[in-house]
Amino acid sequence: MKITSVEFIKSAVWPPQYPPATLPEVAFVGRSNVGKSSLINTLVGRKNLAKTSNTPGRTQLINFFAINEKFSFVDLPGYGFAKVPQSVKKDWGDMMEAYLKERQSLCLVVFILDIRRDPNADDLSLRDWLEHYRTPYLYVLTKTDKLSNNQAIARKRTIEKTLQVSPEKKPILFSAKTQKGKTDIWDFLKNHLASLPAGKP
Repeated sequence: MKITSVEFIKSAVWPPQYPPATLPEVAFVGRSNVGKSSLINTLVGRKNLAKTSNTPGRTQLINFFAINEKFSFVDLPGYGFAKVPQSVKKDWGDMMEAYLKERQSLCLVVFILDIRRDPNADDLSLRDWLEHYRTPYLYVLTKTDKLSNNQAIARKRTIEKTLQVSPEKKPILFSAKTQKGKTDIWDFLKNHLASLPAGKP
């Protein structure tokens, strides 16, 4: 997809602070340090749109970006092993759940996993939550450049087995370094956005 405009809309914590729900929203979610910001930046061709950090847990707000004035990317806080107080982790969980449960304009969740790591309890809980509320989602396995092709295939199979991935939810392999998977992700997003009912966000 040709990106003609990318605009930061605002950061928010709770629903009253969200921007108006006028555009379909694609939310990006994953464990801390999974490569979420790098994925967003690669997709839109901007180096520093979403802030990247070597320190897990730096993104503590929900960040909204308008893409081509037609849809939005929403960068959700990372979860999992960030070295933060338990009270902060609980706040993050509540913040994420409020968005995922209540946001009417949410049309897809990009569920990001590091291909080198086994899904943990937080990943499985998110999968169960998305299934329960019938929220459409796409698995993306990042950092594939760290492995050989054979290793990546083996890891993909292991992750699919752990998550009990159905045939229609096969993960897309991605590398921010080589841009592997970028076209496949955009093809999926374009088809999904085109399939939305007219007038929805």
